[in-house]
Amino acid sequence: QVQLVESGGGLVQAGGSLRLSCAVSGRTFSDYSMGWFRHAPGKEREFVASMHWSGTSTYYTNSGKGRFTISRDSAKNTLYLQMNSLKPEDTAAYYCAGRGGYPSPNPSDYAHWGQGTQVTVSS
Repeated sequence: QVQLVESGGGLVQAGGSLRLSCAVSGRTFSDYSMGWFRHAPGKEREFVASMHWSGTSTYYTNSGKGRFTISRDSAKNTLYLQMNSLKPEDTAAYYCAGRGGYPSPNPSDYAHWGQGTQVTVSS
């Protein structure tokens, strides 16, 4: 049973930074990918970034390119999302997700989800 637990959210001023973490347990797939998604009230769940656990492939939404960095620490079995130059429109609940196989921007392709961590960016 794969379990994902996010942490690191909070309140930050516009222009600030946050690093989200996602602790992964129970993962047995050698071919595994993970992603970050966000969900703001009144909006659809939105793709933010994804990567293959091998680190060979990373993908970002256009709004995150140059500001967000997805990475993982294999020794700690932890996924990260470094977010810089945060904007009020980045305010949302952020979720990490995992799936067997190649990274995908489609949330319905992911079988495993964390409980989410709230990010609030004040102007």
